Amino acid sequence: MIFQERRQSAPSNNVISPATMQMDQLINVKKLLLPILRFKWRILAFTILVSALTVFVVLSITPTYRASSTLLIESEQAKAIKIDEVYGINSGQQEYYLTQFEIIKSRSIAERVFNDLDLINHPAFNRPPSWFSKLKSQLNFIPKEVASGDSIVNRDIAKHQLINSFAQSISISPVRKTQLAYISYESTDPKLAAQVANAVGDTYIISQLEAKLGMTQKANVWLGGRLEGLRLNLDQSEYRLEQFKLVNGLIDVEGVTALDAKELERLSDEITVARSRKAEADSFMAVVKRYGDTDISRLESLPEVTSHQSVQNVKREVVLVERKVSELQQVYGQKHPKMIAAQAELTTVQQNLHKQISRLVQGIEDEAQTTAQNLKALESQFNSAKTAYQNLSTKDIDYQRLLREVDTNRQLFDSFLARQKETAVTGDFDSPVARFTDRAVEPLSPEKPKKKMIVILAFMASLGFAIVLVLVLDSLNDTIKTSDDVEKILSQRSLGYVPKAKKGTSYEDINFAFFDTNLPLHAEAIRTIRTSLSLMAMGNKLSTIEVTSSTPNEGKTTTSMNIAFAYATMEKVLIIDADLRKSSLGMRFGLPTYQTGLANILSGTDSVDNCIVKEVRPNVDVMPAGAVPLNPQELLSSSQFDELLTILKTQYGKIIIDTPPVHAVSDALIIASLCDATVLVVKAGHTRSEAIKLTLAKLNQARAKVFGVVLNQFNVKDALQYQGDYGYYQAYGADSTIKDSVTKKSKANNKA
Repeated sequence: MIFQERRQSAPSNNVISPATMQMDQLINVKKLLLPILRFKWRILAFTILVSALTVFVVLSITPTYRASSTLLIESEQAKAIKIDEVYGINSGQQEYYLTQFEIIKSRSIAERVFNDLDLINHPAFNRPPSWFSKLKSQLNFIPKEVASGDSIVNRDIAKHQLINSFAQSISISPVRKTQLAYISYESTDPKLAAQVANAVGDTYIISQLEAKLGMTQKANVWLGGRLEGLRLNLDQSEYRLEQFKLVNGLIDVEGVTALDAKELERLSDEITVARSRKAEADSFMAVVKRYGDTDISRLESLPEVTSHQSVQNVKREVVLVERKVSELQQVYGQKHPKMIAAQAELTTVQQNLHKQISRLVQGIEDEAQTTAQNLKALESQFNSAKTAYQNLSTKDIDYQRLLREVDTNRQLFDSFLARQKETAVTGDFDSPVARFTDRAVEPLSPEKPKKKMIVILAFMASLGFAIVLVLVLDSLNDTIKTSDDVEKILSQRSLGYVPKAKKGTSYEDINFAFFDTNLPLHAEAIRTIRTSLSLMAMGNKLSTIEVTSSTPNEGKTTTSMNIAFAYATMEKVLIIDADLRKSSLGMRFGLPTYQTGLANILSGTDSVDNCIVKEVRPNVDVMPAGAVPLNPQELLSSSQFDELLTILKTQYGKIIIDTPPVHAVSDALIIASLCDATVLVVKAGHTRSEAIKLTLAKLNQARAKVFGVVLNQFNVKDALQYQGDYGYYQAYGADSTIKDSVTKKSKANNKA
């Protein structure tokens, strides 16, 4: 109804206002909270129960203590001498720390600590079996572990399992961006937790020192063994080198090789010079042979002659004398003594020039011969030196090979000797790879269980689980619970509801609740249903009213009776029990089982007057079902039933017909077409909506005039507390206390 009014008042452009959206959201939240508020005591009880069980379990758990020690792992270990090559450790790598953490957590460390502390005899590792183990031993269908018959093997297996469990209890937590690591151990014994946390660190340090010492000793032994072989190799190579030098007469191979190379270079240069001189002499002699050695004037013009120093000196004297003769000729005659002396001097000088030229030619010829002989000697000497140098080079190659072998053996020997000395020196240097910054102390409070936290979490978890479970069950519950569900889900009118009676109310009191002053809500609810029916039939005749339901036990008979009682206050009413298969109306009015009724009338075995019980209540007559017939459906579909209703309409203002459930049989569908109105009774929170929709579909198919739905056994208390619109009947006929409470709740709901 509320949503229909909103749709009518919405603007034509279908724009939803913000206020409407907020109201819809508020209604959705309220709908979500309703089941939580409805089952709040159950939720609270479940939460308290779970919390109490949690407290019991937590108190029964043996407390576990946790002790931690802080270990500093050195990144650069202190060394007397660097011997990284021996150990092969690169502490600059990040993997170094990860490796150390894994070593600390290794089973070997745990086993050493386990044995050193004699934990196999510690009470913490000799507890009696738990209740779960005892329960498992009692269950024969659970396969048991096959045990060996050897007691020693069984002890070893048990110890192995204890060590594994012990190792799993040790945890390593590195501190980010530092060289620190926390070593922690959990135990039920606080003293043992501290001992183990310290013992793990001590064992790790000792094991690393032992490993370092073992590597040093192994390296020392290995190096010592290798040194003897290297010494022998060095001695042998040196002996071979000395023998080679003695056999080949070598003292300083490098010096001799250098001298021979220089000698070859010198001879090569001298040969080149000799060849040049010989070539010059040969060319001059060739010219002399061509011009002849007597043609002095021709020889004098040769560059080889004119360039000679002695010839140039004589020619200089000839030039001076010729100049002198030329000067005297200008002064004296040819027969002058000075001219004669000058001519004699010129002749002497020219003869001297000819002698010098002849001597020079002879000298050059001799020099050519000498040069040829020298060149031949130099070439012979060069060939001999070259042969000797080649032989020496071959020896030098062998010598260098032997020398390299000696040097290599000496370097290996020196290197291993140095390493052996280093390992011998550093063997006793016990620099630890780690050290404690804080040793573990005996914890004063247990690490777990955190009892308060567990109880709080259990309370919150159980509360959340209960709320979620209620919401899930409520979402899965598709029954009709409120009048709003009738309108929204079934698309039917809600004629009203019949309140759920209080606990302890008798079956008879419920049947006649309309007359019970202790049930004022029931009377007012029935009057409301009567008013709704009257308003629905306004302008139309309303003589026969069929009351039916979808399934049995929804309260249709009780509702039929009380509706009849409500109409009886205004007119004469007849109640007909049309449930010919399983009648109960006569029994509720205290009539005998043999009382005749509708079946007798339709079968023609008795009259109408004998089948109607008069005045069971003021203005209320009853027509029971009568004898159970073999063919009830044929009787109800016969014309006699229609004629009977026509006759009864003249005698009664209202005829209330109680029919069987629609899903049980189709009798109600046959009767529906003969009635002026059909009322469907639905048990609140019991009948599923799909079943009710199917019932309505069948009634509509049978052309029934369904006026609406009546909710039976409606919980008014919950509706009054959470919805506020279902408790107003208490204002009529209730005491002042009830009125005040209803008024207060109504005001509170209006404010909300």
